[in-house]
Amino acid sequence: MAGHSKWANIQHRKGRQDEKRGRIWTRIIREIMVAARAGGGDLDANPRLRLAVEKAKAANMPADNIKRNIDKATGNLEGVNYEEIRYEGYGIGGAAIIVDTMTDNRVRTVADVRHAFSKYGGNMGTEGSVAFQFKHCGQIVFAPGTPEDQVMEVALEAGAEDVVSDEEGAIEVLTSPADFEAVRNALEAAGLKPDMAEVTMRPENTIALEGDDATRMQKLLDMIEDLDDVQDVYHNADL
Repeated sequence: MAGHSKWANIQHRKGRQDEKRGRIWTRIIREIMVAARAGGGDLDANPRLRLAVEKAKAANMPADNIKRNIDKATGNLEGVNYEEIRYEGYGIGGAAIIVDTMTDNRVRTVADVRHAFSKYGGNMGTEGSVAFQFKHCGQIVFAPGTPEDQVMEVALEAGAEDVVSDEEGAIEVLTSPADFEAVRNALEAAGLKPDMAEVTMRPENTIALEGDDATRMQKLLDMIEDLDDVQDVYHNADL
């Protein structure tokens, strides 16, 4: 089935992540520690930790760093105790924003997030105020030019929920969070290498923003993403 164009937004987000590559280890370490604390240090028995370790390896983090932070989280070494907190709010034009954080100081974090929202004309919302506009799912994206029939056949056979192509020819495979790894592994085993693969909060609908509104929204998102305690930012703005 055909969907709206998401390729430009996805490429922009990847570019922003590349710009912040120097800080990405910090965020991955927090994810490793929270995942290990919640589900134990055994990679085979902890899918969330397994994904975090894959991210660490993709970012060229040394194996010793990975092991040390798993040990800290599981009590074998002394470490910082991070907690996960989600904030929700509205950006320009009523666009929905979800901010996932990991912090050792929730007072600092909520003040920083609230300041970012207010500086560029957004508003913090209450818990659940915008989350219903997103779907928690696995998202596997292939660049335009990838053979859609092959992607669809392999993905659906492996348990994907849907395969969506946009007007630019990018292909998006959607899975449940539980089936994400199996579907991604099946696609890669078939020689289909995704441009992006992650478990995410995917907007059910988007709000188009142009001109000054788009500029202000991008500044708001950039400021939130640059906060030290922020792990992920999800939104439904089509910039």
